[in-house]
Amino acid sequence: MAFNFLLGNSFPTGFAAAANDLTAGAVNPAVTAGIMALLVGLMFVWLILCIGFYIYSALTLSAVARRTKTKEDWFAWIPFANIVLMTRIAKMHWWPILLLAGGFVFYILGLIPYIGVLFAILYYLCLLAYMVFTIIWTWKICEARNRPGWWAVIVLVPVVGWIWNLVMWGILAWAKD
Repeated sequence: MAFNFLLGNSFPTGFAAAANDLTAGAVNPAVTAGIMALLVGLMFVWLILCIGFYIYSALTLSAVARRTKTKEDWFAWIPFANIVLMTRIAKMHWWPILLLAGGFVFYILGLIPYIGVLFAILYYLCLLAYMVFTIIWTWKICEARNRPGWWAVIVLVPVVGWIWNLVMWGILAWAKD
């Protein structure tokens, strides 16, 4: 008797009938198919954009490596190795890349109930520290290409910074000295 609400027996008849009307025939299969097709199309467009941005970033980073006479410019095409290439162009240590590994571990540990909040905080601190190092590396790369280092800080401005990041790497890669 105590679990009758799970079976729907404790709801008033009018409420159950209204809920039945909402779920029985209100969903049009053509609308559902249209929404699914739209979502699949948007995911396909997103995938194409991500591939395009990856190719562009690899091309620009390898061009910057060649112009700064840094060996292994092909590292630009390999995930995580491209970060090592950035550190080599900037002539700095590679160890801050380990912040990504630590961040991943803290992210997984952040899923633990109750104490996960502490690990989530450590995860965000790792990402923040990594972002600072990325800006420092980009600053040094700009200076290695005889451009102002403060260009690297513009990336922090929402939306404008994202567009500027694409423009900046294009200038660093292909602009005349």
